[in-house]
Amino acid sequence: MFKFFSDTYYPIFEDSSSISVMAMEDFHDYTMVILFMITMFLMIIIFNLLMSKFINKTLLAGQMLELIWTIFPMLILFFIAYPSLFYLYLSDLSISPATTIKVYGAQWYWIYEYADFKNFTYSSYLLSDDDLKSNLSKGFLGWRLLECDTRGIFPYGVEVRIMVTSQDVIHSFAIPGLSLKVDAVPGRLNWMTVHVKRPGVYYGQCAEICGVGHAFMPISIDFVSPTDYVKTIKMLKESM
Repeated sequence: MFKFFSDTYYPIFEDSSSISVMAMEDFHDYTMVILFMITMFLMIIIFNLLMSKFINKTLLAGQMLELIWTIFPMLILFFIAYPSLFYLYLSDLSISPATTIKVYGAQWYWIYEYADFKNFTYSSYLLSDDDLKSNLSKGFLGWRLLECDTRGIFPYGVEVRIMVTSQDVIHSFAIPGLSLKVDAVPGRLNWMTVHVKRPGVYYGQCAEICGVGHAFMPISIDFVSPTDYVKTIKMLKESM
């Protein structure tokens, strides 16, 4: 994502939309503070050692010092590990999902199944270059090799449980902008929850090499309001 100023551009971080992404950003900032304090402490010690003219040639052992520099790093690792494990188990926690959407990986497209609409199912294929050019001429914006002919429709503002499996080989349902990556394994059902706080279109790709069409298996998810979500799914169901 870029922000333009006159003739130059500067890269900026995209605002987080998912609760899990916000949690990871908080953990990143928390860890960076600890690393900055450790780095500054070591730099001060090294600077004092280099500038000091005094050398202790008779020091043979310092049990108290060794005890301190053994326990102190253990405490630092504990303060880093605790929030890391907290966020790890938080990402696997499902409190009360508003809806459940099943995603099937196939060579080389995705199938979305909506259990709340009598298992309504449709496929999502890569949008061809000709169709993309035609849509661009009509004012529809899309990314090459990322846009699909039919986007997956998810509601925002509520918790959504995504259940992922595969119909043939191993795939991986991955959307980096939402910190979402679930392996699609034949005969196995994996799941993950996502909670997006605002509408938008999010893109991803299959993150597991699944054959010659692996690079042409995009993911395009459109997050809409719960009301529009119900209307859109009913409209798709009537048109198919």
